[in-house]
Amino acid sequence: MNNQVYLVKPTVEMEKEYLDFYLEWKESGEVMIPWVIEKDPTDFHGMIEFLRKSEKGVNLPEGWVPDSTYWLVNGENRVLGAVNIRHALTERLFNSGGHIGYGIRPSERRKGFATAILSLALEKTRKLGIDKVLVVCDATNIASERTILKNGGQQDVSFTEEDGNIVKRYWIEL
Repeated sequence: MNNQVYLVKPTVEMEKEYLDFYLEWKESGEVMIPWVIEKDPTDFHGMIEFLRKSEKGVNLPEGWVPDSTYWLVNGENRVLGAVNIRHALTERLFNSGGHIGYGIRPSERRKGFATAILSLALEKTRKLGIDKVLVVCDATNIASERTILKNGGQQDVSFTEEDGNIVKRYWIEL
């Protein structure tokens, strides 16, 4: 089996592979991260178009910034995870969202894919001209914290959300 993984732009040709990823996550009952995978893929072409427009900054809700979405795939085109890269930071993103949000499908966790997706996302972020990247995780998410640290994260002041959730904030210099 090929252990190489890649980031690819979402395409309509990968509908079957993405739906497999989406349904596994949905059936797990876990929170879907990053936020873009919460989008209902019933209108798959519409979802892909939404992602393309978001990257170009077209029809964004007020206060939103352009963002790029990629899927982490292996040599068999199995979608292992998703990453969303925000091109700028609003106050909310600076406090508790960061530049990069990523998630690995439940059946593929604890195999090093989170470290890989963040590393690959940092390369994409550098190409956007961002050289200091904010990555965050909930204080309770030890696995995500380890992933951020493995990718060079330097801890900054944590942020406490209105509901009391503590968000750990890390900067990665590129």
